[in-house]
Amino acid sequence: MIRIWLFFVLVVAGLCGVAWATDFVTPQGERTVYTAECERGIWQGAHCTGTLVAGVRHRFRALKAHKEVIFWSVGVATEPSGKFTQCTIHDGRNWVCPAANADAARAVAREMVVGRPVPLRPFHSISKWQWQLLRAGVWVGDDAEPA
Repeated sequence: MIRIWLFFVLVVAGLCGVAWATDFVTPQGERTVYTAECERGIWQGAHCTGTLVAGVRHRFRALKAHKEVIFWSVGVATEPSGKFTQCTIHDGRNWVCPAANADAARAVAREMVVGRPVPLRPFHSISKWQWQLLRAGVWVGDDAEPA
């Protein structure tokens, strides 16, 4: 009986770990875009000719009732948060906002489709688990997700 419970606990813990690593479960209306930088090299499409390092995290919070999307860069103290208004919001992973906004220049995206940002300016996204490993100094390859 203890083996069955131990197996069950391990399976549930494994599923929770996968959900966390893939951002399957996120706070209501919120999405984080993890980016990578190419150190001592250049980008050739999604391939880095140098060393891939963890970049800035861009967080978006969709407020459906207010038709607003608030965005900020996590860990960048000098950059204030911004806000899009008059957005069409289905949920935190599917929304679009008009670009006519003073804050738009600081945003990396003004639209999210099935949890993937539609870029306003160039960036190279990676998955959460890759970003965590790069931040810890673990090599995860030389490629980001295709834009």
